[in-house]
Amino acid sequence: ARLTVRHNANGLARWQGQAAYEPPTLTATLTRKLNSPTGDDDFVRVAVGKVGERLITTPIARGAGVITSLVRADGIVRVPRFSEGVDAGTGVTVHLYRPRREIEKSLVAIGSHDLTLDLLAQFLAARHALRLTSANVGSLGGLVALRRGEAHLAGSHLLNPETGEYNKSYVKQCLPNQAMRLVGLAGREQGWLVPKGNPQGLANWSAVRRTDLQYVNRQRGAGTRVLLDYELSKLGVSGTAVTGYEREEYTHLAVAAAVASGTADFGLGIRAAATALDLDFVPLTHERYELVVPEAQWANGRLAPLLDLLHDAEFRAAVAALPGYDVTPMGEVTDVGSAAGEAYNIG
Repeated sequence: ARLTVRHNANGLARWQGQAAYEPPTLTATLTRKLNSPTGDDDFVRVAVGKVGERLITTPIARGAGVITSLVRADGIVRVPRFSEGVDAGTGVTVHLYRPRREIEKSLVAIGSHDLTLDLLAQFLAARHALRLTSANVGSLGGLVALRRGEAHLAGSHLLNPETGEYNKSYVKQCLPNQAMRLVGLAGREQGWLVPKGNPQGLANWSAVRRTDLQYVNRQRGAGTRVLLDYELSKLGVSGTAVTGYEREEYTHLAVAAAVASGTADFGLGIRAAATALDLDFVPLTHERYELVVPEAQWANGRLAPLLDLLHDAEFRAAVAALPGYDVTPMGEVTDVGSAAGEAYNIG
């Protein structure tokens, strides 16, 4: 659509004897590999931000349930046809949708998908004229992005099956000897997303044994995928035995869209995604969703407006109103990678 608008705008400019429109560009480091298309140029929507002294760009997930990428994108990257794609870490040209000065002031969140990040973005824009841009690459992908210095913060909900603890052990493993802080954002219900009326009568984790049902999975590294694999191991079921296990989506809403369209019978996700697409929800467990913040980003004060919102009554009420959400852990902070390792509250 944007290419059509640009083509039409250039046509009008020529008719009026004016120079053709050329969107501003910048060069940014790509955080994820872009595969080469077959036979055609590919135009990929991306999020862009400045982390430290580097401009970083992350592809935004495409496909069912991600129509919001149209408004979330900061620009577009062209992948030439017949190329071998573009490797992560490569500098790419981004054709911008918004002013560079706005992008350089943006906060960059990379990691697990959660609806509260959208609310944070809305409140930051309204209260502080700040932009929060997020890219959904899964919880582990977010920790890797922090290790590479590609984000200001990451969203994570990785369960340690041995301790029942969320995130801490993974942060220590992925970011060894680095001082980090875990900031509680919300508690969430996870369960089966099923068609209205739950026609297959799914009631518990044993639904994964049903070979007559088509499952839709989350991508590798997603906290929801880690949770599923943990429960599969408890049941003694391998992933290859689950029909549809190899089908991957990048967000809870994309999983819900697959169930709503009838291309899948069930998937694991949060209650709010089921409500959004008028599906039924079978509750299975509660989990803790946290923000992972490097000590350096905490200390420089850039995240202060975002952290202050965690104690804002209106914001907390907005999150509490989301189906299946609990704000009890919101604002709790745990040091990781320091001698203290103690939990406390900010504010």
